Amino acid sequence: MPARRIIPCLDVKNGRVVKGVQFRDHRDVGDIVENATRYSAEGADELVFYDITASPEGRSVDTGWIERVSRVIDIPFAVAGGIRDLATAGAVLDAGADKVSVNSPALARPDLIDELAAAFGAQCVVIGVDSMRGEGGYRVWRNTGDPDRADETVNHTLDWLREASDRGAGEVVLNCMKQDGVRDGYDCKHLAEVVEAVTVPVIASGGAGAPEHFRAAFEHGASGALAATVFHDRLIAIPDLKRQLLADGIEVRP
Repeated sequence: MPARRIIPCLDVKNGRVVKGVQFRDHRDVGDIVENATRYSAEGADELVFYDITASPEGRSVDTGWIERVSRVIDIPFAVAGGIRDLATAGAVLDAGADKVSVNSPALARPDLIDELAAAFGAQCVVIGVDSMRGEGGYRVWRNTGDPDRADETVNHTLDWLREASDRGAGEVVLNCMKQDGVRDGYDCKHLAEVVEAVTVPVIASGGAGAPEHFRAAFEHGASGALAATVFHDRLIAIPDLKRQLLADGIEVRP
């Protein structure tokens, strides 16, 4: 497997970076461009931006801040938020993003994944999934950027991710909702199930609180580990994290 990736996550709301706990009670953590510049300088391998209210509000992501970010960083980044068609995805990529990530719009119209992969290549298409255990196992949730509109779908997580990867998604981001922001570790059991179920790289998301949590995610098959709170609040420095992972025998980029 290639070197594992450390990926800060930036949730965007009203033009600012925010962070919540279990997708609720978001607080402001600063300017989009300033945060992106900081993480690039600190050695992040990639960034992921989620315009968390775009899908619940029925709008598309604002490409203005994407252009500003692309001018100041030289690492890959993915963007999600209300990407429902080829035109919107194309505008996001033209603005400077390297990948588009789809979640609720793909649940509403799964053919979107096929269309994106055919137009832009699987390497540009990320399927995000917000997963939580319920009756009968893990199910997919949608519109999670707005707690008042979030709801559980009929889709079982593993079945949906198999379908999404078969349709052409080149990467999976697994957001474990119960773990989000609580900093007690990734849901590695669920992560391992997803890694086993699909043939594309899987990014772990939700629960990072200590360097050993990243190591555990990688040991359970994650290609990358996404985190927000520990980076935003400077609880873990990316250079220190990479040094620790290297000492633990996990290959990461310098």
